[in-house]
Amino acid sequence: MKKIGIVSLGYAWMPCEPGPSRFYYIAKLFAEHGYEVEVITSDFQHFQKKRRDMDTIYRQNYPFKLSFIKVPPYKKNIDPRRVYSNRVAVSRVVSHLKNHTYDAVYCSIPANDIAAKVGQYCKKRGIPFIIDIEDLWPEAMQMVVKLPVIKQLIFAYFRRDAETAYKCADAVIGTSDDYTNRAFLHQQRDICKATVYVGCDMDIFEQGAKDYVQEIDKPKDEFWVTYAGSLGTSYDIRTMILSAAEIQKERNSQGRKICFKILGTGPMKAELEELCKSSGCKNVEFLGYVAYPKMAAYLVQSDVLINSFVKGAPQSIVNKVGDYLAAGKPMINTLENPEFVQLVDRQNFGCNIEPENVAALTNAICRYEQDIRLTSEQGQCARKTAQEMFDRKVSYRRILEITEQVMEH
Repeated sequence: MKKIGIVSLGYAWMPCEPGPSRFYYIAKLFAEHGYEVEVITSDFQHFQKKRRDMDTIYRQNYPFKLSFIKVPPYKKNIDPRRVYSNRVAVSRVVSHLKNHTYDAVYCSIPANDIAAKVGQYCKKRGIPFIIDIEDLWPEAMQMVVKLPVIKQLIFAYFRRDAETAYKCADAVIGTSDDYTNRAFLHQQRDICKATVYVGCDMDIFEQGAKDYVQEIDKPKDEFWVTYAGSLGTSYDIRTMILSAAEIQKERNSQGRKICFKILGTGPMKAELEELCKSSGCKNVEFLGYVAYPKMAAYLVQSDVLINSFVKGAPQSIVNKVGDYLAAGKPMINTLENPEFVQLVDRQNFGCNIEPENVAALTNAICRYEQDIRLTSEQGQCARKTAQEMFDRKVSYRRILEITEQVMEH
């Protein structure tokens, strides 16, 4: 039996935890196809910024082995202590790899330094090395870090490590075409590559919606506009709140009541709640972190979903897109990324509007509320797109195929 090591300290969260499930699903996929799988991850929960609850994790049954690397904690996404935590993790991950044997290593990037050192270790020992690009560092940090000196010093290391990881890779998987192509920007190499969206397992999504939909009370005279995700600097929840205030002021008691549901938490939550209060919004509800099955039910109960980003946001096709599309609702998109803008237009599952534009967002919301036919048609297109391009049961087979292809050479 061939053994695959999956290294992902920042993304390998189990179903009992908040956070993306991509690497859990990949590990399960390999195990289901007869591989011995070991997931090497962190004992620190990045999304909650605290130690992981090992008792809860180990109460579950997994078809693979879990190995936890102890790392120093940190308090913020952009934090010198996070850089230090990753540096400590590097040596501990490599030390762990040296004590085990693998037929292939599948590794997430970022963190760049971990991926670089794991790649170098695999290259030296002739172990097939596949990288899965989840985000681009330092590109994703450009709008957050303002100090030029820090950018020059730290970002240089991030770029160096990224190029090292890409150079060591025997295959590249990206969660968008932008991410996949980044690995070849400065080095043209004839290796296997594929874009596999984060997506979702539509069976799990539908079961969650079915289990919880009765718990969500939605009055017939309400039209729900919903955002699900992080409340951080890249995500433009501020414009949503200002739009909600504008709609509340203009519509009064005319037509259906347009209500805004915000699912998720993050560093901007308190500031956004204060903005909501000062704006007099009574049509916005902050629901905090909502477990995946119940989140699915909220999305299904909603009328329009918002992929809301600030100007210049570096993200591409983000985690929530698969869930949004699975819900079968039209999407209002403010992310400027050309790849995603084109996907929205080509698949006709929503509309693209200018970010941070209150009037544009308000007009788009009101148009969907008034045009039932448009809402229905684009919702159907969203569902079709999810089935054809974002359902993990279909799309993740490509990851398996590429890994097997690399291992055969």
